[in-house]
Amino acid sequence: MTLQRRILILLTAVLVLAGVGIVAVVRASSRADERNQEQAGGPRITPGPLSLAPGGGRRIVFRNMAWGPHRDELASVPADRPEGERTASGVSCLRFYAAAGTGVCLRSVKGGVQDSYRAVVLDARLKEVSSHPLAGIPTRARVSPGGHLVAWTVFVGGDSYAGTKFSTRTSVLDTRTGKYDASLEDFAVVKDGHPYRAADVNFWGVTFAADERTFYATLATGGKTYLVRGDLAERTLTTVRENVECPSLSPDGTRIVFKKRVPGAPADAPWRLYALDLASGAETPLAEARSVDDQAVWTDDRTVAYSLPGDFGSDLYSVPADGSGAPVRFMPSALAPAYLG
Repeated sequence: MTLQRRILILLTAVLVLAGVGIVAVVRASSRADERNQEQAGGPRITPGPLSLAPGGGRRIVFRNMAWGPHRDELASVPADRPEGERTASGVSCLRFYAAAGTGVCLRSVKGGVQDSYRAVVLDARLKEVSSHPLAGIPTRARVSPGGHLVAWTVFVGGDSYAGTKFSTRTSVLDTRTGKYDASLEDFAVVKDGHPYRAADVNFWGVTFAADERTFYATLATGGKTYLVRGDLAERTLTTVRENVECPSLSPDGTRIVFKKRVPGAPADAPWRLYALDLASGAETPLAEARSVDDQAVWTDDRTVAYSLPGDFGSDLYSVPADGSGAPVRFMPSALAPAYLG
């Protein structure tokens, strides 16, 4: 093969790769433009004031996933009319939660080379109270019932034990004192009644008790997951039960709804929702037969809500927490709900 022919082949290959790159960029840009257009038959959305303050009627505040100019903004609907008109706040979040007038918004920050992420604590009027850089991609967020404690979890890379896989990092902030625990990995772990230390510990999915001190979370180590009970004052984490992920404590503090890996489920859809009675240890499978990769939210003492993939990103479903009934889709194009008022 002559030198000239080799050069021609090389130039052809370069041009083909450049063309593929241009097509990918154009398609991505077209997709982004499409998301800015309102979806046909989608929910009605209007801009307006949004408050996290107690009172003002029972309502749901959530991340609006409907395509259009208000996509990814925090929005609100009356709790008894989730299909009704949405009020969009203008504040964008990837993950969100709120309680007692305090909100936490995990958001992306556009950068020249790549995006970064921040956890922003919001007051009742959605004004920024404090901001904290995140070490990875946001995945979970919670606020304590009294609004004094905030927690978030991110996916991170680069931990030596994780190899090419993601690990997690969970942080807790006390809004009263400003005390910031950057990682639950700094807490002492008691596993099966004995102190436990391992390089591969990961925590995620915090849920707070009403005493503003106790919390529950997931511990992963040695290829297994555990429900742990945390004590912020003692800085301890104690294992309670195996095979529990993303716990959500009931308003009365007696039950936890969680996702559990079940035998025989597909590797890419391994979870089912269960309820755990903390006093008796009894587990009850909920009526949702699909795999739920979410941290459920209690809508009241009897029902939980959670997300499943939808046509425009995510839809919200609800199901009774006692194993009865059937799942109901109650809000399309929505994510990360918080029930207020």
